[in-house]
Amino acid sequence: MTFSAVVVAAGSGSRAGGAKQWRLLGGLPVVRRSVQALLDAGADPVVVCIPADSRDEADRALAGLSGWIAVPGGADRAASVRAGLAALDDQPADRPVLIHDAARPLLSRAVIDALLTTLQTADAAAPVLPVADSLRRDDEGRIGETVIRDGLLRIQTPQAARLGALTAALDAWPDPTPPTDETQALRRAGLTVAHVPGDARLMKLTHPEDFAMAEALLASTERRVTRVGHGYDVHRWGPGGAVWLCGVEIPHDRSLIGHSDADAGLHALTDAILGALAEGDIGDHFPPSDPRWKGAASDAFLAHARDLAEARGGRIVHCDVTLICERPKVKPHRQTMRERIAAILDLPLHAVSVKATTTEGLGFTGREEGLAAMATATLELPD
Repeated sequence: MTFSAVVVAAGSGSRAGGAKQWRLLGGLPVVRRSVQALLDAGADPVVVCIPADSRDEADRALAGLSGWIAVPGGADRAASVRAGLAALDDQPADRPVLIHDAARPLLSRAVIDALLTTLQTADAAAPVLPVADSLRRDDEGRIGETVIRDGLLRIQTPQAARLGALTAALDAWPDPTPPTDETQALRRAGLTVAHVPGDARLMKLTHPEDFAMAEALLASTERRVTRVGHGYDVHRWGPGGAVWLCGVEIPHDRSLIGHSDADAGLHALTDAILGALAEGDIGDHFPPSDPRWKGAASDAFLAHARDLAEARGGRIVHCDVTLICERPKVKPHRQTMRERIAAILDLPLHAVSVKATTTEGLGFTGREEGLAAMATATLELPD
């Protein structure tokens, strides 16, 4: 069945410790997992409702995917859904639309297919789970009276309806307090909402500990492999007054010669990541013949390799750079170098190593004709 989708990803994620839609889960941004699942099922398009100032984050999280568009979300969930539906105003009124929370990233094809099948005979549909725990009311900090759980359901997303009916139901909502979800608005409008079996894996990421649970679920179902890439780079010394090494500018009596900023450390590390991905080398992605990269900061090259890894569902877990030179002295700048690399790769500082060595006056580095750098990068990737 042809359908469209709206992914709500405009929240601040305050209870989760920050904007959870951009956080990595199993090597992929949370929002990417939701959008990818809907695209793979045939959604056209997927409208992603994001904070107004987060377009760069969305582009990075969804890099390489086609068939999605981004719109600014609203002040609450219902306002974001309305904004997403407005982006579908060129679609027919009977178009099936699935509304999904980005914070439920483990969306299966089975749930999507069940919703679309049920929508052929029902006004709307939503996935549900039974309530398994005993329920009690809170009595001022004490356990109060029992709430009978028979007949109670936990409602998940996506929630499915026809575009025209859903838009009308949300527009007709009379209360100043917005509806908690689409099923509430649809039922208030007099429509019948059927339910399909939900999925325990379709948990909502709300608190920090939820991420640990979701990671454990992924680890039990997704096979991942470890790959190690190696990089090596050399640049000659030339006239100048400073040198760029591992993203840090160091005053020196000479500079390294290169088409870009000649940062041998970042070049080697970029090649190491590309090697682990089997994506060629830095020259394939940034040809020295291309004038766009004349004098370019090598931060961009490393960020590109990072984005390629994320687009593949990979996660960079460790990197190690060795600078080979007689001068300048690296140790006074090593901590700053580690911090810069950690910032570019979104790694904790303890996962970044930078060190230096000399060749005891031997070879081209010993004669100070040039500087060399070696690097390794360790990645976890889907098998």
